[in-house]
Amino acid sequence: MTHEDYRRALASATREYEDLGAKRREIDQRLAELAQTIGTLSKLLGLTPTVPMGLTDAIRLVVRGAGVPMTPVEVRDRLHGIGFDVSKYVNDLAAVHTILKRLNESGELRFVPRTPGKHQYIWNTPSTPVVLTRDIVQAMYDNRAERDAMRATDVDDDPPPRRRGGRSHKRAR
Repeated sequence: MTHEDYRRALASATREYEDLGAKRREIDQRLAELAQTIGTLSKLLGLTPTVPMGLTDAIRLVVRGAGVPMTPVEVRDRLHGIGFDVSKYVNDLAAVHTILKRLNESGELRFVPRTPGKHQYIWNTPSTPVVLTRDIVQAMYDNRAERDAMRATDVDDDPPPRRRGGRSHKRAR
């Protein structure tokens, strides 16, 4: 095989990978929507699900299906809406908070900071890998801002921000 054959094979594999990732996201979204529909319709008909779902899976379903950031209160309300029985928990909102924090720590959810008490969580969609071809790298290098960014270092010459309240700490010289 020639170098060009390898490039074509790489391009083909990359395209297929990206296409399958997009299809997976569409299927996951549709499954979440259907699960919520089934839960809601079952509740309206007075039916009990044959396969009980745990709180963690129910929260995954709700957040993944929403597609937008949700507060813990919105998650709890959506659980009620799909017919999930949260009455077995002494404090249903505390249980939802705990699960959301664990899912965030595991990387399944992403924390979205807002005003105090109004933080939200969103389903953490996987990133799509991209192959940087020679022409893309050259275009990036030709762009002055990109070139400067590629040469940037981690050194920050700005002094750290001053602490508010409490004792002030003087730096040693």
